[in-house]
Amino acid sequence: MSQEYSDAHLRKILTRTKRIAVVGVSMNEVRPSFYVARYLRLKGFEVVPVNPGHAGKTAFGAEVVASLSDIEGGVDMVDIFRRPEHVPPIVEEALECFPKLQTVWMQIGVVNEEAAEMARARGVDVVMDRCPKIEYQRLFGELRMGGFNTGVISSKL
Repeated sequence: MSQEYSDAHLRKILTRTKRIAVVGVSMNEVRPSFYVARYLRLKGFEVVPVNPGHAGKTAFGAEVVASLSDIEGGVDMVDIFRRPEHVPPIVEEALECFPKLQTVWMQIGVVNEEAAEMARARGVDVVMDRCPKIEYQRLFGELRMGGFNTGVISSKL
């Protein structure tokens, strides 16, 4: 199920992205959707949390909105924390709401070819079955011994 993307392609996406809508963000601080969104915000991205069940609440300093259509202004990326079968309507809404959308990013375990083709047909880059936090850390040198094995062996071992 793993998708292949070049490091250069992922680095380009993460470098050009400024504003990210995170769909399916949880208010539970131990859930991946919360700590990934919080991490991206700490790295300087403007993060808009999206979850209809938590609309109006505040997560990591940002107001949670109910849907993508509730976001004022555009976003560069939509990061999706939803089961694959729920992705096509999210992508449809994103393409309708954000004419300058650059990337649809589906989290680890989320692959939906129908939604991916819909986005690609509009010139939008698609990343599936990956996490922007992990890729950011890997590509920009933040993974250490306490993180994921990056294949680098220390000469001090």
